Amino acid sequence: MNKTAIPLAFLQIGQNAVIKEIIGGRCLKRRLKEMGLAKGMTVKILKNDHGPLILALGNSRIALGFGMARKVLVEKIEVPKAK
Repeated sequence: MNKTAIPLAFLQIGQNAVIKEIIGGRCLKRRLKEMGLAKGMTVKILKNDHGPLILALGNSRIALGFGMARKVLVEKIEVPKAK
């Protein structure tokens, strides 16, 4: 199955994803890296409605504006449900 990278902004609440690429200039890439967002990191969407996206990154919570979230390409991952 060939998975396609999509913008982080398109994910729904509760979905998990792995960062595949950041599309932007040096300043954006540096800023996101300083926030802890880098290629290969796993994030979970906690809030994605009005206003900034709220992400879980390990034990941290990060607020990310919609414009920036559109420049972070991710691949959705399925987490098995506990029985």
